Amino acid sequence: MREFQRIIISRTDSIGDVILTLPVAGMLKNKFPGVEIIFLGRSYTKAVINACEHIDRFMNWDEISNMSDDDAAEAFRAEKADMIIHVFPRKEIARLARKAKIPIRLGTTNRLYHWGTCNKLVRLSRKRSELHEAQLNLKLIEGISGKGTITLEQVCDLYGLNKTEALDNKFIQLIDKNRFNLILHPKSKGSAREWGVENFRKLIAILPDDQFKIFISGTAEEGTLLKDTGIFESGKAINLTGQMSLAQLMSFIEACDGLVAASTGPLHIAAALGKTAIGIYPPIRPMHPGRWAPVGKQAKFAVIEKECSDCRNNGMCHCMQEVSPEVIKNLIPHGHEQNNIPEI
Repeated sequence: MREFQRIIISRTDSIGDVILTLPVAGMLKNKFPGVEIIFLGRSYTKAVINACEHIDRFMNWDEISNMSDDDAAEAFRAEKADMIIHVFPRKEIARLARKAKIPIRLGTTNRLYHWGTCNKLVRLSRKRSELHEAQLNLKLIEGISGKGTITLEQVCDLYGLNKTEALDNKFIQLIDKNRFNLILHPKSKGSAREWGVENFRKLIAILPDDQFKIFISGTAEEGTLLKDTGIFESGKAINLTGQMSLAQLMSFIEACDGLVAASTGPLHIAAALGKTAIGIYPPIRPMHPGRWAPVGKQAKFAVIEKECSDCRNNGMCHCMQEVSPEVIKNLIPHGHEQNNIPEI
């Protein structure tokens, strides 16, 4: 088996996708302890990548994509990588990796341009697979890792999200050690079907004050959208929208006990950090939990089990709305009992 010195993992999409790709770095580090892992990603995911102990350096696609073709190829060449793994395929990245003459360029057979840009092709169809996204990512390197299909339980041990930054004292002071500190993340920036603010408002209302301290997270823009929805009217939920960088949000999630959200980056962060991560999903493929459920030791999800396609092309999803707040409440450990969460 060849020993690799440097490997580039290319995943230039969203935060949740990056989280579910971190186990690839973990698997490679297990197989090749001395390998240097370089992660090619977008600027807004850098905090996630910096927090992963399996990744040695960040390569910023936002900067490289603004370079001339020759300079961009030189940026790839300067990394002196033995291999690039196109986890999230992009034609321009595949072309630059070839121009930079990276020795091994791994991609899937179902991207036509990979046949001309990659020299190691893997038959892998995500669209038709029954596997989870994290398993599919690992399936891509199966020929290198020597491992077959990895269970989701094994995925939990491969994140390596152990380098979160110190949490600012003003946020530390918000944590109540005598209650279950719960983050609610109502919005998704369009990346997922949403449960609806009204359902989050009802959930807040039925959670006992003496057992839960509740926070609302999101961007400043999402905070504006939530302002007039009534979600803060009861005074039970602390509004943290727009107040944290991604790095601080990760540290705050780590300090809290659980998080409830649709299929978003913060949900997958919470799962990777071993928190009670409760995701709410539609049954529609490929958005269903079989592909995108949070994967973690305390991760759970709720979904209406039925055939549903009438809202496939509609942003509003009644299958999501039908998941009751009571169902979500029953998935959350009551009080400060996160170490005694029952299996479901």
